[in-house]
Amino acid sequence: MKQIALDIGLADGPTFASFLPGPNHAALDHLRSWVEQGGADQQTVPPVPVYLWGTGGSGKTHLLLAAREALCARGASVGWLDAGTEEPLPFDETWSAVLMDDVHLYPPARQHTAFNWFVHAQAARMPVMAAGNLPPAGLNLREDLRTRLGWGHVHGLQLLEEGELRAVLHRAAQSRGLSLGEDVTDFMLTRFSRDLGSLMELLRQLDAYALRTQRAITIPLLKAMLEEV
Repeated sequence: MKQIALDIGLADGPTFASFLPGPNHAALDHLRSWVEQGGADQQTVPPVPVYLWGTGGSGKTHLLLAAREALCARGASVGWLDAGTEEPLPFDETWSAVLMDDVHLYPPARQHTAFNWFVHAQAARMPVMAAGNLPPAGLNLREDLRTRLGWGHVHGLQLLEEGELRAVLHRAAQSRGLSLGEDVTDFMLTRFSRDLGSLMELLRQLDAYALRTQRAITIPLLKAMLEEV
C-alpha cells in the first residue's frame, strides 16, 4: 500500500507541556527560559535571538506556537510572521516578542518585513525567535536577514525515534480512554506521515469516528474512515 502523507495540523493548541522532546530536551528547556525572559524587565535582560532549525515534523512550529501561547497566557502580545501571512502588521513596540516561522519560505517582500521587524525588535530590546528548515548559513535569504538569524542561540531539532513515536501515540490514546493495538500503531506509522502533529490529528479523527460509529479502533475502522474523507 502506498504511503499517505496527511497535511493536517494539531487539533489542540501546542504547548510546552504537550511537546515530547526526545533528543530535544536542551531546546525545550532553553525556550521555557526564553519565555520567562520575554516577560522580564528587558532593560536588564539582553534580548538574545533564538533560531530553531530541522526537517518537517521535528517540532519547530509546535515550539514557536507554544512560546506564543505561554507569552499570551501571561497577558503579553507578540508579533507573528509566517510564510502564509498575507498582510503583515507594522512593527508594534508594545509587543513582548517577535516570532517568525518557516523563514526558508519567505519571498522577497516577506524577507523585507522580517528584517524590518528584527531591526526594530533589537532596538526596542525585544526578544526574537525564528524557525526554518536549515541552519542560518544554509538559508537562501537576503544576507542581512540570514546573518541576523544566526546571531544568537541556534538549536537543531531532531526527529523522534520510532519507539518515542509509539510511546506518545499510546500515551495520547490512553488519555482519550482508547485502546490502541500494536497492529493499528504499525499501520499508522507505516502508511502515514510520521509528523507528530499529523499523527495526533489522525488519532483525534479516529477517536471521533469510532465514537460516531460505535466501533472499536481497528485497521478496518481506520480504512473505513479514510474512505469517507
